[in-house]
Amino acid sequence: MSRLVGINHIAVEVRDIEEMLAFLERIFDAVQLRGRVSNMAFVDMGDQFVALEHVGNGRRPVAAGHIGLVVDDRAETVRRARVAGAQMVGSHDFLDPSGNRWQVVEYRDIQFTKTPRILEGMGIGELEKSERALEELRAKGLAD
Repeated sequence: MSRLVGINHIAVEVRDIEEMLAFLERIFDAVQLRGRVSNMAFVDMGDQFVALEHVGNGRRPVAAGHIGLVVDDRAETVRRARVAGAQMVGSHDFLDPSGNRWQVVEYRDIQFTKTPRILEGMGIGELEKSERALEELRAKGLAD
C-alpha cells in the first residue's frame, strides 16, 4: 500500500539563504536550523522542516503555487510579515524576498494535527482545534 501521510518538508528556492533566514527571524520567534549542506539550510518545525535552497548562477527562484504554512497565531504572523516588509497578497498570504508565496493558516482551524507529545516538545502544547476542524476530523473518523 502507498498512502499520503503528511508533509516531511517543503523545498523553497531562494536567491539568498542568509536574507531568507533573516526574513523568517523577523516574523517568527525562535527560528532554528536543523542543519546546512552546501547550498541548503533546513529550518526546523518539530517533526517537519522547510529546506531553503540557494539558486545560483543568476537563475531566478521558481515561484509556482504557494506554500501553506501552519502557524499558532495567524494574526500575529501576518502582522510580523507586514513589519518585516513582506509584500502582502490578500489577507493572509505574503511574498518572501525571493518571490515565493506563503499562505498562513492557523493550526486550530485545519485538519492537520500533531500528537500532543510533539506539540509539547515544540513548546506549543496549549494549541487546540476549533470545533469546525474537529467536526471535519470526526466526519473522517479521525477524532473522537
